[in-house]
Formats: sequence, structure tokens, C-alpha cells
Amino acid sequence: MLYAILAYHVEDEVLSWTPEQDAAVVAKVIEVQAPLRASGQFGPAARLDETRKARTLRGPGAGMVLDGPFAETKEQLLGFHLMQCATEDEAIAAARKLRAVNPTAVYEIRPVKLYVPADGFGATSG
Repeated sequence: MLYAILAYHVEDEVLSWTPEQDAAVVAKVIEVQAPLRASGQFGPAARLDETRKARTLRGPGAGMVLDGPFAETKEQLLGFHLMQCATEDEAIAAARKLRAVNPTAVYEIRPVKLYVPADGFGATSG
């Protein structure tokens, strides 16, 4: 089963990190991802841009585009990991490994009902 591990964090805290602090956290996350990727469990992962750049499309017909994600919590969704896990417990264990290197983040583990691969998209930097 595919699981999405959604990474939440207090965005202002993440944005306050120096480039060096940010790079250190990213390097640790990549270290955790490496064996999961090598085992064939780890799929695409993305770090989302700032929530102030987000837009929400809602409403009837063509809908209306509104600024922001309208999060009502302190933490915002800042990124996600997509993993192939045999059980929910295995997905939780993977999320614990990710959280061990970024302990102030909050991770939501959610089964994925539909997955459409994004073949052709390359990696981005920063």
C-alpha cells in the first residue's frame, strides 16, 4: 500500500533558519531517505514553497482563486514523502525515522487511494 507522510512545521520557524541550518536538516533527511530509497520503499518527496505563495481554488463552476491555504493551525503543510509500505506500522516507523532528524516537525501518515506517477518531472533544487 502507498502511504503519504505529510510533513507539518511552524513555517516561521523554518523560514528563520539560516541557509546552513536549513541545509543541515535537509542533509539529515536525505540520509534517512537513502536506505528507504535503496529498499524500493521510498517514492517521490517534495518540499513545498512558502504558504504565502499558495492559492486555493474553491467554489462552484470554474471556482474562485483565493490567496493562501487558509490553514487554521500553527503548523502548515511544508512537504511530503510518498512511500510503499506493507503495513501502517511500517509507514509509522518510517515517519519516526524522518522525525528523529527533524524533531520539531509533525508528520501525518495517510494511505494513498490514487497515485498517478509524474514521469518526466526532474528534481528541483532548493
